[in-house]
Amino acid sequence: MAIEEALEVGIGVTRQAVEQREGGIHVAIAAEKLGEFFGIPITNTLITSWVVIGILVAFAFIFRTRLKMVPGKMQTLIEEAFTFVYDYVAETLESREMARRFFPLLMTIFLFVFVGNMIHFVPGIGSVGFFRGDEFEPLLRAPNTDLTMPLVLAIISFFVIEITGILAIGFWKYSSKFLQNPFSNPIGFAVGIIELIGELVRVISLSFRLFGNILAGEIIIAVAIFFAPYLLPVPLMMFEIFIGFLQAAIFALLTLFFIKLAIMEPHGEH
Repeated sequence: MAIEEALEVGIGVTRQAVEQREGGIHVAIAAEKLGEFFGIPITNTLITSWVVIGILVAFAFIFRTRLKMVPGKMQTLIEEAFTFVYDYVAETLESREMARRFFPLLMTIFLFVFVGNMIHFVPGIGSVGFFRGDEFEPLLRAPNTDLTMPLVLAIISFFVIEITGILAIGFWKYSSKFLQNPFSNPIGFAVGIIELIGELVRVISLSFRLFGNILAGEIIIAVAIFFAPYLLPVPLMMFEIFIGFLQAAIFALLTLFFIKLAIMEPHGEH
């Protein structure tokens, strides 16, 4: 509800500002389409996603080439952070072998979401673009302000969770979590249907949580810059940096916890 209210208030204030002031705030819920490539629409969020991937690949390459047997302060800090997360994943999944399999995925999700959330705070990102008619279209835009990107991440997470559950405990045992005989065990059948619905709803909850929080933050900052450019933007941006980190961590942690639930034995099994 808080996200929906923030969106409604932000968009409502924005519309009033556009009507009352010349050169008002530009707010677009959908990503701006910049062109096509073999029939595939190219949006500014897609371009930013490739920029984020390029940043992560470049960082990984540079960091790898500078690894030392006797680490410096920066290398030690990064190694300690990764070790802490890896140990937490291993503890949650109760298996270091499982941790080795899923740690790269979880860290990739976190880093991609986090860097994507942070990139629109880089000075000049929102001002680089071109005019199409009377409307300015930015070349780069935070990937997670377009529902497509969080939805794709949520679908990837969903399939990883389901396939992991099937491979870990077997297809029939995994399906027994959701499908039981309604005549011999009507309560178990009802619980299984509820769990099946909850399993499918995860795609919506994961994607809309990330999309709503990041888009609402962008709208609120845009409104603050418009009405109080010298007072509100800095504290709001600091808060949104924290929210960006938090949302990236939540997405990765929920994926981890759902994987844990998927590999658990069905109720009553030992």
